[in-house]
Amino acid sequence: MYTIKKVLLSLSLLGTVLVFSTSAYAACKVHLGDFDWDSANVHTAISQFILEKGYGCKVRVSKGSTTPIMAALFDQQIDIITEVWRDNLVQLIEDNLAKGNIIELGINTPESGQGFYVDKPTSDKYGLKHVNDMKSAKIAALFSDPEAPGKGRMTSCISGWTCYTINFVKHKVYGLDKYYTNFDPGSGGALDAAIAGGFKKGKPVFSYYWEPTGLMGKVDLVKLKEPTYEQGCWDKMTTVVEDIKKNGPDVYKPTCACAYVDMALTKAASTKFANIPANKPILDFIKAYSIPTALVNSSLAFYMDESDGDMEETAKNFLSNSNIWESWVPSDVASKVKAAL
Repeated sequence: MYTIKKVLLSLSLLGTVLVFSTSAYAACKVHLGDFDWDSANVHTAISQFILEKGYGCKVRVSKGSTTPIMAALFDQQIDIITEVWRDNLVQLIEDNLAKGNIIELGINTPESGQGFYVDKPTSDKYGLKHVNDMKSAKIAALFSDPEAPGKGRMTSCISGWTCYTINFVKHKVYGLDKYYTNFDPGSGGALDAAIAGGFKKGKPVFSYYWEPTGLMGKVDLVKLKEPTYEQGCWDKMTTVVEDIKKNGPDVYKPTCACAYVDMALTKAASTKFANIPANKPILDFIKAYSIPTALVNSSLAFYMDESDGDMEETAKNFLSNSNIWESWVPSDVASKVKAAL
């Protein structure tokens, strides 16, 4: 993850979408980094629309999992990322700030949460309120993993996401690994489908999840309590997590673990892009860009239920039905965006 060769290899595998502005006055070029989950996609789509229609930019989008996209930002291959789960990447972010590879551009979404969830009917029936309540063969059987006889399944993050390794470590520390697999669903869409499908079929659901998401407004999940977040414990766990990410699960060492902290999501830019004076208006726009969690959830619900899976339509719906974004840009830019809606 930390070498240029790995970054370039990762980028060569990414699905890259080139989208060019129709403006005859296109004067800027912006390479946005995007991830394989919906909330990041919404922010990228909104930013892309404003950059193209309001600023006349040519916008390129590279989409992938956390590791290659963040590595590409650090290596100056990507210009801007509009949703960074900073608290999942503290050491990596701090290292690259110290090296002068990136600058941070403030808060994207002020509040977010993540953790282990159980569907409310099962939680109520069996009194499942804490991760320790999950540690029995009887309870694990409710969430049976068809690929691991005798164990339950907790549907986890995608293996390319840092939270997958965090959950792997938490399972070991909490003793959940005796009863459950830390199942990689393969994609953010498959994770959503596993949860939504369980509710539709009336089957128990045990899953990692987070918000803001549209799905959280559509299903009733109970967040399991964990040991209270404590910075020192989190730092120790993060050291083990980063070692596993580099060297594989066999290097796991006993550590402590605690709940994810409710975090503010952030934005970042490469210093190469930030140091070009002509890019200041773009940086000013991204710095000003911030959307409350409830509005992100409503946009995600629109994407899931009304857009037929069209992120551009989702972005246009947000821009047409909210005026919060007008404070992010100069009035002439806002006028151009409105004319394009």
